[in-house]
Amino acid sequence: MTNLMKRMSRPVTLAASTAAGLLMPLAANAPAAAAATGSPIAECVEYFQSWRYTDVHNGCADAVSVTVEYTHGQWAPCRVIEPGGWATFAGYGTNGNYVTGLRTCDPATPSGV
Repeated sequence: MTNLMKRMSRPVTLAASTAAGLLMPLAANAPAAAAATGSPIAECVEYFQSWRYTDVHNGCADAVSVTVEYTHGQWAPCRVIEPGGWATFAGYGTNGNYVTGLRTCDPATPSGV
């Protein structure tokens, strides 16, 4: 990267360095926010994933607060699903970011911020 920086103009190098510096804290916080989830979800909650969507069904007698864990640490919102209800999350996409499991979460706590 040093050689590339030597060939770039000073304003472009400065802009690229500034952008990288601003983005690094955001990237550092994303995995921590995604990791701040609760325990594994009850067996009565199921998920069905495709490349575009991950559908979660609550087959329990009580409402559940659910978030999805992905192989690449992607952030997923916390959603409350009523008994018999469904919620839709992101799928694994073209990059193969598969669901690894469901976790409980606190819907009152903003996650991913």
